[in-house]
Amino acid sequence: MKITKPTLLLDAEKCKTNIQQMAAKARKHNLVFRPHFKTHQSLEIGRWFREAGVQKITVSSVSMADYFSQEWEDITIAFPVNVLEIDTINRLASKIRLNLLVESLESLAFLAEKLTHHVGFFIKIDTGAHRTGIQPNNIKLLEKLASFADTLPNLEWCGFLAHSGHTYSCRDRACVDKIHRESLQLLSGLKNHFKDRYPHIVNSLGDTPACSLCDKFVGVDEIRPGNFVFYDLTQAAIGACETPQIALAMACPVVALHPEREEVIVYGGGVHFSKDRLQTQHHGVIYGRVVEKTANGWGAVLPDVYVKNLSQEHGVVHMSKKYIDQINIGDLLYVLPVHACMTADVMKTYRTIGETDIKMMR
Repeated sequence: MKITKPTLLLDAEKCKTNIQQMAAKARKHNLVFRPHFKTHQSLEIGRWFREAGVQKITVSSVSMADYFSQEWEDITIAFPVNVLEIDTINRLASKIRLNLLVESLESLAFLAEKLTHHVGFFIKIDTGAHRTGIQPNNIKLLEKLASFADTLPNLEWCGFLAHSGHTYSCRDRACVDKIHRESLQLLSGLKNHFKDRYPHIVNSLGDTPACSLCDKFVGVDEIRPGNFVFYDLTQAAIGACETPQIALAMACPVVALHPEREEVIVYGGGVHFSKDRLQTQHHGVIYGRVVEKTANGWGAVLPDVYVKNLSQEHGVVHMSKKYIDQINIGDLLYVLPVHACMTADVMKTYRTIGETDIKMMR
C-alpha cells in the first residue's frame, strides 16, 4: 500500500519483543502483570499480550474499558472515578470484573448509593508525582475509606494504586532508582499498616521507566506499565530503552526543501504527532528524530537531523545540506515520536511493516 500522507508505522516484532520482555520480568519477580492499554488502544495488539500470558489489564477511561470489555474480563480504570459515567460503569460491572480508582469519601459515597453490581476499587496514593492521589501519611482519611467500604455490599477494597510519574523527569538510571525505592517504601508502609485487618490488599505500581530499569519490587504485588509496548524518544532520554527498541515511526512526505536554512518541510504536524516535545542537550527543544529507512523498516537515528518545530500540518526538520542533497520532493522521512502514547492517540491507525492496517478504538 503506497503511503501518501502521514502514516504511523509499527514494527510488530519490536513491539512483541517489548511485551515478552516485560512479561518475563513480571514473572521473574512474581508480580501480577496488568499492563496499561492506553498507549496502544488496540484489540489486535491486546491479543499479543494474551500470547505473553496476560489476563488482566489497565485502562485510563470508562470508554476505553468499554472498548476492551469485548475481549477482556478483568479491567482496572486507573483514573479517578468519573461519577457522571455511572450508567456505563454499572453496565460494565454487570459483565466483567471492574476495578475503579477512588481518592475521596465523596466518590465512595456516590458509588455506594448508585452501584447496581459488584466492583472493586483501589485507593490512589500520591507517591510524589503530585497529580492525583492521597498523601501516604494521611492515615486518617485512608482508614475512613477502608472502614466505609466494609459496610458496602457492592464495593470491595482491593488495595493501593500509585503511578510514580515523576520518573519521567529523570535523565539517568540513578534518578529512576531513587524514585522507585521511595515509592516502594511508601506503599510497603501502607500495606504493613493495614495488612492485619485487610490481609488480601494489593499494592499496584505502574510507570514504564521504573518497570524497565529497576530490579527490586519488594512490597509491590502488581505492575502496570504502558508506554513500554512501543517506547519513544522520551523513554530513550530517560534511559529506559535504547532507540532500536522504539517500535513506532511516523512516515512523513517531504513537501518543501530549504537548503539555505538547512530545513526540510514535511507533511506531519501537531495533528499527527501531538505537540509533546523533548528538551535535549545539543539541539534544544525537539519534536522527533529522523531515522534511516531500511528494507525492513528503519534503522539508526540520523545525526543532527531532528524535527525542530510543528504547526498544525507542517513539520520543520533541521537537516544539513549533506542530507538535503539526497532528498527529493515526495520522498518519505521516518520520524521517531517524542511521546508514543499521544502520537498513537491522534493517529488512530497503525501500518505494520508488512503493510497491514491495525485500527484503534474510536
